[in-house]
Amino acid sequence: MSTGAERLPSFKAYDVRGVVPDELNEDLAYRIGRAYADVVRPQKVAVGRDVRPSSEALAAALARGLNDGGADVLDIGLCGTEEVYFATFHLGLDGGIMVTASHNPAEYNGMKFVRERAIPISGESGLLAIEELARTQRFSPVTAKGTTRTHDIKEAYIDHLLGYVDPQELRPFTIACNPGNGCAGPVLRRIAERIPCRLVMRYEEPDGTFPNGVPNPLLPENRSATTELVIEQKADFGVAWDGDFDRCFFFDERGEFIEGYYIVGLLAQAMLQRHPGAKIIHDPRLVWNTVEIVAKMGGVPICSKTGHALIKERMRAEDAVYGGEMSAHHYFKSFGYCDSGMIPWLLVADLLSREEKRLSELMREYMERYPVSGEINRRVADPKAALARIEEAYRDQAVKVDYTDGVSMEFAAWRFNVRMSNTEPLLRLNVESRGDRALLEEKTQEVLALIDEVATGSR
Repeated sequence: MSTGAERLPSFKAYDVRGVVPDELNEDLAYRIGRAYADVVRPQKVAVGRDVRPSSEALAAALARGLNDGGADVLDIGLCGTEEVYFATFHLGLDGGIMVTASHNPAEYNGMKFVRERAIPISGESGLLAIEELARTQRFSPVTAKGTTRTHDIKEAYIDHLLGYVDPQELRPFTIACNPGNGCAGPVLRRIAERIPCRLVMRYEEPDGTFPNGVPNPLLPENRSATTELVIEQKADFGVAWDGDFDRCFFFDERGEFIEGYYIVGLLAQAMLQRHPGAKIIHDPRLVWNTVEIVAKMGGVPICSKTGHALIKERMRAEDAVYGGEMSAHHYFKSFGYCDSGMIPWLLVADLLSREEKRLSELMREYMERYPVSGEINRRVADPKAALARIEEAYRDQAVKVDYTDGVSMEFAAWRFNVRMSNTEPLLRLNVESRGDRALLEEKTQEVLALIDEVATGSR
């Protein structure tokens, strides 16, 4: 455990992430490898990397640290984060590390860590201990060093992905794909060879300088390229990915962006068709649409605190087949309870192949029944005081109050969740209503006004 005397700025709650070389460099990458070997005591570890200019050198230094700590490294090369997860559970390895900063700008890099069976390492589950050792360098003596060898996991990984659908049953859709110059392009090309769909690409080539902007489709300003591609190619739907493609974002045949919340319900439906009566994990920010779909399909909806490590832990505890977050992370039991950005679009293509509706028609039903505000962030000096003020204002009116993550308050025709950021003085607000957009907008402004009262001290 870290003493708190000094913290390495690149270590976060769930991963390592920082500017290269000031906050993350080859020396620190080596020390992280040594520390991981000391803490996890692995025999074999998968190491993968994204396309950033610094990734290859950082991954090599990380591997040297692991080797000097006694661990053998399987270098799976340029890949997505989920390929490290897959290599870890598919090959029965003792752990995996992905060198990536996901959707951060090109000058950043980082690492994501798992142990055996692709169980995430974060915070209290080992990341603080790895940080402490990387800082102090009080490594245990090693009798025999490990080795590094390359290992191509791609064919087995693609086989696994295509196991979620019957390629022969897919309709010959045109699918607009935007990897954003991240790592998804090579995988999409391999999949395209084995399905009847036509994948049309924009920004396909991996390029870690991100010449067309940082691959983060969660930002509205980053969506226009995918929208344009859908319209130009008359595609049946569109998909965009972040840099390490552990998140995917959907666009309907008109090029309209679909909120991740509604995709959770769609994928829950797809999984329950395969696994009747199964448990489905969802986050507490927006829930009504997901709960309704899962209940209607005979499944069991279970609410979990937000965050990939927490969702995965809850999925294992409940033996859930699928978990989804509105932030576009989608988790699958058969994928080591890990998140994948490739499985979701294959499931959507499969679902649309069997439905008589287009994606916009399926989504319109959900969106009209439960309109949402979208996540709204407010910077406040005292988030706890703002939370208390909101709870005080609505406590007597609420028919249900839940503290799974922040505070969720439910009323007859609307509900909201407001929670504090783990890393910044921010409150994050999500509001939904039962088919009443005017009420949604009214209540969203009402809650924001309470937050602003605390922020300005006007109460």
